[in-house]
Amino acid sequence: MSPLTITSRDAATGPVLEITGDLEYATAPQLRNALDDLTLAAGQLLVLDLSGMDFCDSSGITTLLAARNLATEQNAALALAAVPPNTLRVLGIVGLDRVFTIHQDASQATAPRSATG
Repeated sequence: MSPLTITSRDAATGPVLEITGDLEYATAPQLRNALDDLTLAAGQLLVLDLSGMDFCDSSGITTLLAARNLATEQNAALALAAVPPNTLRVLGIVGLDRVFTIHQDASQATAPRSATG
């Protein structure tokens, strides 16, 4: 089991939380606490960078959904970046790949959007 580490940084689009280690039953509360400490401005994008995530169980998936709900409640958006293949597969099986905005990496997620699309 890898300990969970959450590192926060700011991007032009909003906060980025870098998740490293195992996101599972015992560690999911750490991410929930980090989310509780966030205040998002309307229109901001919260990016969860999962490039360092080693493992994610159902508790972790539930916490990702809680992050999405938090963003929605604050009139912001959420994107997942660099989702590991095994987690991406689970998201696809349960249909959450259609619920989450998923980007190849954090830099793609935080790239400025053009006015034309």
